[in-house]
Amino acid sequence: MLRLERRPQPSKMWVYLTPVVAVVITMIAGGALFAALGKAPGEAIATIFWEPLFGEFAFYYRPQLLVKAAPLILIAIGLSLGFRAGIWNIGAEGQYILGALCGAGVALAAYPSQNVLIFPAMIVAGAFGGWAWGMIPALLRVKFGTNEILVSLMLVYVAEQLLAAMSLGLMRNPEGMGFPGSRNLQQYEAAHNAELITGSGLHWGVAAALIAVIFAYILLNRHILGYHIRLTGQAPRAARFAGVRPNRLILFCLGTSGALAGLAGMFEVAGPSGQVSIDFNVGYGFTAIIVAFLGRLHPVGIMLAGLLMALTYIGGEIAQSNLQLPAAAIQLFQGMLLFFLLAVDVLVQFRLRMRRAEVA
Repeated sequence: MLRLERRPQPSKMWVYLTPVVAVVITMIAGGALFAALGKAPGEAIATIFWEPLFGEFAFYYRPQLLVKAAPLILIAIGLSLGFRAGIWNIGAEGQYILGALCGAGVALAAYPSQNVLIFPAMIVAGAFGGWAWGMIPALLRVKFGTNEILVSLMLVYVAEQLLAAMSLGLMRNPEGMGFPGSRNLQQYEAAHNAELITGSGLHWGVAAALIAVIFAYILLNRHILGYHIRLTGQAPRAARFAGVRPNRLILFCLGTSGALAGLAGMFEVAGPSGQVSIDFNVGYGFTAIIVAFLGRLHPVGIMLAGLLMALTYIGGEIAQSNLQLPAAAIQLFQGMLLFFLLAVDVLVQFRLRMRRAEVA
C-alpha cells in the first residue's frame, strides 16, 4: 500500500522538479484528450510546442511569443508578491481592464494631438487605474476584514460591465459607423505602443515585463520589504514578532499587483489589441495565476513560465487552424497545467512510502 509521509524539511529537488513533471503529465493527459476528440495526439502536441518555434512559419510566430508573454509576466510578477505573503489577489483581470480603460482614456481625450507626453501619461494612467481597482479589496480587507479573494474576483465582473459600457458609450469611435469599440490606437502615432525593433515583437510592454522581473528579484532577495513578504508567508506569527505590519503589507501587495496588471492592460490596448472593445480582455489575469505558480513564485521562474504559456497560446491557435481543435480544448489543456502542478506539488512536503497491508 502507498501512503504519504511528511518530510522533515521541504524537498528542494521537488521544488524545481515539480513544474517539469507537471508539464510532462499535462502533455500525456492532453494527448489523451486530443485522441478522444479524434485527433492524432503526437501531431497535436507537436503543433502546440514545436510548430511556433521550429515550424515553417516560425519566423512569424517567434516574435509573437514576446507579445503574448509580456502581459502574463507583468501580471504574474505582481500576483506573486501577494501570494508569497498569503495575500490572494484573484481579480487581476479586472485590474487589467481598468488599466486599459484609463490608459486609452488619456489617449482618446488627447486625440488628435501628437504631443510626445501622451504615451508617458498613458503609462501613468494605466498603472493608476489598476492600482485604484486593486486598492478596493485592500482597503476593505484592512478596514472591515473582508475576504480579498471574493472581493477582487467579484470586481472582475464589475470591470467587464464597465468595459462593455465604455465600448458602447463614452469611448465609442464617433467615426465607427455605430459599431462598438474605440478608435484604433495603432493608427494614432502618439498613443501607439509600436515595436521598438521592427519584426522583433519587442515593445515597451516587453521592456516593462523584463524590468519588473529584475526589480522583483532585487526586492525579494536584497530588500527588507522582500524579507517581510517572505517571512509573512512562511511564518505569520514570527513576522508579527519581527515587527511586520500586516495592514501595510496588504496595501502594498494588492496595490502593486493592481498597478502591474493595469500596466499590462495599457500596453496591450495601445499595442497588440489596438482598441477598447467588448471582447478586449482574453483572460490574461486568470492565466497569470497559472504562470505565477508554474514559475514557483520566483521572478525568473515566472519569466520562463510566461514564455511557456505564451507558447501554448500561439501553438493552440495554430492547432485550432490546422487541426480544427476547439478553443475549449486548448483552454482545458492550459488549465491542466495548474491542476497537475498543484497535484504534484504535494511531493514537496510529502514522500510516498510503500507499506505492507496488515492482515486482519
